[in-house]
Amino acid sequence: MTVTSYAAHSAGSRLEPYERAPGPLGPLEADVRVTHCGVCHSDIGQIDDEYGITRFPCVAGHEAVGVVEAVGAAVDTGQLPIGTRVGVGAIAGACFRCAFCLSGRHNLCPERDDTVLRGDRGAFTELLRVSDWRTAYPVPDAIPSAQAAPLMCAGVTVFAPLIRHGVRPVDRVAVVGIGGLGHLALQFLAHWGCDVTAVSTTRSKEDDARRFGATSFIATNEEGALAAAAGSFDFVLSTVSANLPWGDYLDLLVPQGRLSVVGVPPEAIAVHPMRLLPAEKTISGGVPASPAETRLMLDFAARHGIGPQVETFPVAEINTAIDVVRAGRARYRAVLDLT
Repeated sequence: MTVTSYAAHSAGSRLEPYERAPGPLGPLEADVRVTHCGVCHSDIGQIDDEYGITRFPCVAGHEAVGVVEAVGAAVDTGQLPIGTRVGVGAIAGACFRCAFCLSGRHNLCPERDDTVLRGDRGAFTELLRVSDWRTAYPVPDAIPSAQAAPLMCAGVTVFAPLIRHGVRPVDRVAVVGIGGLGHLALQFLAHWGCDVTAVSTTRSKEDDARRFGATSFIATNEEGALAAAAGSFDFVLSTVSANLPWGDYLDLLVPQGRLSVVGVPPEAIAVHPMRLLPAEKTISGGVPASPAETRLMLDFAARHGIGPQVETFPVAEINTAIDVVRAGRARYRAVLDLT
């Protein structure tokens, strides 16, 4: 048997059909027939080798939804029957025996299997193999597959910090960036019960931000706008892949407030210690989510009707979708339809 995927053969090249024989299933593995896959900015980073770690041929993709087609001999088919609609995100496996896995933090496992870093085995494919069946998550019936796909990375990336850092319904929260991550963060936080402020360069997305759940809006190109909001927020979530005046964003926080960075800035995050230390403020990073966080996110999204605004592209137009995301033109997530 051969599997058709879509691969870049050099940095920045167009994706082309790529045939590969997957080999026999391991005991804990599962094959998922992919119907939809989101296109994330980090997929572009891999295709373009922005991080200097890409292995070519590169099959990117890590926001997959599909149907379980086959499982290994040791898979618990009572929990994951063949035919189950599942989502697979940034992590396709972990060791399940280290201290991090045993404490539920599989996302920190030193042996984790990162879907988008596997060379020619990413999720832009007709058949995706997970190295451990427990990283294929049943998708609630209430969430359509095209909307579920971006939740597997973008959704859980902005949801997990709310759990990890104890964000409360009474907190005032600012979301920086109204894009693929930010528009989901606004929805989650609004349904979480927080007072939510959207922060963007201009007011061009203000109407969308309020539709997604923001009650206030800050346009940073307006003189003095950030300074006027100093000391206003318990939690600031930065979703942008850009360099920011980080000290100004720390100034938005109350004492002991947290700046959570889940976008990937291209350069080092530099702040003056006097803007960080005296008021005991915190800067933290975000990583892919654990299985428990992913399941909670899917349940919360289903109960509250939370989902991304998507543009869907047939897989034959995969390079068009890549170009749209590369140029920052997606409103707000691009999804491939492989059916």
